[in-house]
Amino acid sequence: MTEGLFSSVELGGPAQGAGFRLQYVEVLNWGTFDRQVWRLTPGTETALLTGDIGSGKSTLVDAVTTLLMPAHKIAYNKAAGAEVKERTLRSYVEGHYKSERQESTGRSRAKGLRQNRNTYSVILGVFGNGGYDETVTLAQVFQQRDTVGQPYRFYVTATKQLTIATDFADFGSDLRDLRKRLRSGGAEVVDEFPKYSTSMRRLLGIRSEQALELLHQTVSMKSVGNLNEFVRGHMLEPSDASERVRDIISHFDDLTKAFDAVKRAREQLEALEPIVATSRKYDAALAERDELDLQRAAVRLFIAEHRSGLLAGEIVTYTAEGESLLRRQDEATARQRDLARERESLIEERARAG
Repeated sequence: MTEGLFSSVELGGPAQGAGFRLQYVEVLNWGTFDRQVWRLTPGTETALLTGDIGSGKSTLVDAVTTLLMPAHKIAYNKAAGAEVKERTLRSYVEGHYKSERQESTGRSRAKGLRQNRNTYSVILGVFGNGGYDETVTLAQVFQQRDTVGQPYRFYVTATKQLTIATDFADFGSDLRDLRKRLRSGGAEVVDEFPKYSTSMRRLLGIRSEQALELLHQTVSMKSVGNLNEFVRGHMLEPSDASERVRDIISHFDDLTKAFDAVKRAREQLEALEPIVATSRKYDAALAERDELDLQRAAVRLFIAEHRSGLLAGEIVTYTAEGESLLRRQDEATARQRDLARERESLIEERARAG
């Protein structure tokens, strides 16, 4: 993938009319374009915007520039040769058209067409790629909610054609309802310009931010003092290697510090190895002592269990022996009774015999 200013698809020209071009730009409450939707439709590959001084040429050009560049980088009204900060994003949103001198303070104060904080401003651009039948809409919505500072705004990108009258009107009084409606319609709504810029460059096929910077410079360019410097600064990718060399040196220093830290840690670990070995021996001795304490505590129980087993054996033996003696006793008693009966029988026989 090339990182050049222009896409290889456009340079190769495989399709008729390839490349995104501005189809139309619409503004609502932007600068002196007040209350209604104003549209500029180039309708061709090249357009010439002419008009009297103060007719709004630079206002429309600044609207297109605002769609593509962050506000802090834009020199508003520079295409008309204005001084720095003659116009700002806030002046466009509030519609400043003249300055009034305040008698109490003696200072000049800008007078705007839109002092109501409930009004909102919209700039919208539709870009088409005829060679590939693609359409991209970029839009930004503004609202000056505070008396000082920059206006609140959010960014919109869509892969279809949008218009202010159809998609940015009749949503109520809260811009959150507008955001919800745009999201439900398939548009992407974000609050930060970097996210919006990433989505915009992806949809338009702009691979390098340098291309947008070049566009900004050429839009506001009145004259070129040194063409070589202009081409080198705005049309070529930066080639200064000093920053890269500094990064390499810094990275090498970081690697050196990391190596020294690892080496120092290894030396410390080696110095701690005897302590670790002694600690392991100590832990092993403690474990052995605890094991012997458990065995010593179990000796008394072991002897008691062994003695109980021996006594149980003796009890069984003596019980069997006692039962044998009792049987013999019973046999002797029975024998004694038999002998007694036999004696009595003999005595009776002797008596009968006289």
